[in-house]
Amino acid sequence: MKLSENKKQDIALLVLRLAAGVIFVLHGYGKLFGGNPGMEGFTKMVTGLGFPLPVVFAYAAALSEFLGGIALILGIFPRAATFFLGCVMLVALIAVKKGQLPKADPDLALLAIVVAIALHGAGRYSLGMFLRKKAAAPGSTPAPTQPMP
Repeated sequence: MKLSENKKQDIALLVLRLAAGVIFVLHGYGKLFGGNPGMEGFTKMVTGLGFPLPVVFAYAAALSEFLGGIALILGIFPRAATFFLGCVMLVALIAVKKGQLPKADPDLALLAIVVAIALHGAGRYSLGMFLRKKAAAPGSTPAPTQPMP
């Protein structure tokens, strides 16, 4: 069976979403629920970076990783999720790792993945696409639309 180019792209997006999503969920979970480093340790690190309101920024980053990772895995809200995840990865790449490669390789790779997903969307094999198709199916009531501002 030969796969079309579109199907290959959708499978590639699925693989990227799942791999990055799992990584983000695990890192966010470790921060939020007391794993490694836990919120106390992570907040100390954010404080050391000189962020104002370090507790707020620490929770924002941890929640972005955890909830953004879940969104990537499910393929929902890809642009919102990738925006927040991209911000977290930029801070990790620039402020934490100081752009030093190869130490910052994982951060750069994850940033590239979230940018690719932001540009392309979640792809065909996503919960978001399934729900859009279901809403557009014959006999279903379309969701009301509002014009873009």
